[in-house]
Amino acid sequence: MAAIELVNYIKSDPKNVYLALTTRDGLSEVWTRECNVVARIGAVNTFQFGEDDTTEFEITELIPGQKITWKCIRSDAEWVGTYISLELKEMKNGAAVLLRHSGWKEITEFYRWCNYNWAFFLYSLKCYCEEGTGIPFQDRKF
Repeated sequence: MAAIELVNYIKSDPKNVYLALTTRDGLSEVWTRECNVVARIGAVNTFQFGEDDTTEFEITELIPGQKITWKCIRSDAEWVGTYISLELKEMKNGAAVLLRHSGWKEITEFYRWCNYNWAFFLYSLKCYCEEGTGIPFQDRKF
């Protein structure tokens, strides 16, 4: 099985980065304004990307300030059953964020396109945590 793995460095306390990744306020600024988010293991969080593009993740792991894991239960067929984990590591000047999207059945064109989009997600997270404004789906020009 294939996995996407990316890292970015953010000049912000890991606790603040964790809040950006586990609250509606944070994820609506980082990923999409159309979301329902609850930070609880077993909760299903919903993200809308236009009228006909809904993604749902069940939260399978939450370690405050350190790690978040989501299992995709509704989305593009290639995503369903995959896992997204975000691991936070405290660094001298902030946090390292390691994003893993694992469980892909094969490397496809969509897999490659998702590499780009996850990198953009991490850039938006960096902007939000360092400058107070992310680049959610509604503001992107791609």
